[in-house]
Amino acid sequence: MVIKMMKKTVMFIMTAVMVFSLSGCGGKEENQGGKESLYADGLAVLNQVVKAYSEDELFAMYGGDQENAVMDAPGKFDISKTEELENVLGIPADQISNIEDAASMVHMMNANTFTGGVYRLKEGADMDAFADSAADCILAKQWICGQPDTLVIINVDGRYVIVAYGEAEIMEIFKNNALKALDGAQVMTEAPVA
Repeated sequence: MVIKMMKKTVMFIMTAVMVFSLSGCGGKEENQGGKESLYADGLAVLNQVVKAYSEDELFAMYGGDQENAVMDAPGKFDISKTEELENVLGIPADQISNIEDAASMVHMMNANTFTGGVYRLKEGADMDAFADSAADCILAKQWICGQPDTLVIINVDGRYVIVAYGEAEIMEIFKNNALKALDGAQVMTEAPVA
C-alpha cells in the first residue's frame, strides 16, 4: 500500500515538473497586448524582411552599430550606443530608454538611400508616442549628402517598431516586403521627408 502511494506521489511530482518546465519553452516573446511574439529579437525581424527580397531587389548593406558592423546583412545594434542611435538611426534621446533591443540595416553607399532599424520596446512603453517622436526627429533632421524621400514606421505584432527612411523606390520595396514577411505588421506612419 505504501509503495503504491509512493509511486502515485512520484508520478504526480514528475508530471508537475514536466508541465512547469514545458511552460518555459518556446523562446517566444510576450507583446504588449499579451500575445506571444513570433520574433526572438530585432535581428530576427530584419532577417525575416531580407528573406522576402528577390535577388534583384537586394542592395549592398551593412547592419549593426559601427563598432560591430556586419557586412551584407542586418546586424544587432548595441543600444548602449545612444549617440549613434540618435545620429545614425534617428531615434530621439528621450525615447532610447524605452528600447530593450535593436537591430539595423543601412545602405552601403549612402545612409540616406536607406536606413532602417527595428526596436523591441520595453513592457509598458507607449508605441504611438515612440513612433511619433521618431517621426518628428527624422522629419526635422538637417540632411547632408542628399535627402531621403520617404519615412515609414511599422508596428510588428505590438512589440517591435520598424523605423526606416530612404529613397522612394527602395522604401516601397522595403515596406511591401516587411508587410508580406512579418505577421501582424501594420504601417503606423508613411510620410515624405520634406
